[in-house]
Amino acid sequence: MSPRVSVPKNDSSDPMAASALGHQPATLQAFQAMYGLLWQRGVVAAEIKETARLRNALITDCGF
Repeated sequence: MSPRVSVPKNDSSDPMAASALGHQPATLQAFQAMYGLLWQRGVVAAEIKETARLRNALITDCGF
């Protein structure tokens, strides 16, 4: 089975740029800005956010 979306061509070492979001650079940039704010701000400690991120990656079998 082949993927429905091909990997975009890029020179970035960012794995997100090599994902489907890489086809839409403006969307990727907006997502990364929002994701950065999620980690920098908020009432939940970064350690708890990271624990939740790792648990979600384990449950969904995500390599990130």
